[in-house]
Amino acid sequence: MYEVEMTDTYGGEANYCWVTRENIDADSHKQAISKFKKIHGVGRHRKVMDTGDMVRVDVVGACVCIFSHWSN
Repeated sequence: MYEVEMTDTYGGEANYCWVTRENIDADSHKQAISKFKKIHGVGRHRKVMDTGDMVRVDVVGACVCIFSHWSN
């Protein structure tokens, strides 16, 4: 299970002026982010951070980022 959240950015940093969260049943961060993007109609992304238990991707052409956190 992955907790995936999408929020706005300001100056490249997560801003949390608004946030959308989903719990996604997936086998990997990549799969969780893909499922989340499909649900919310998000386009291309670029991975900018991977710490093992958390991944951040930035949406191309938008001031938006998506975080995927592993949860049990």
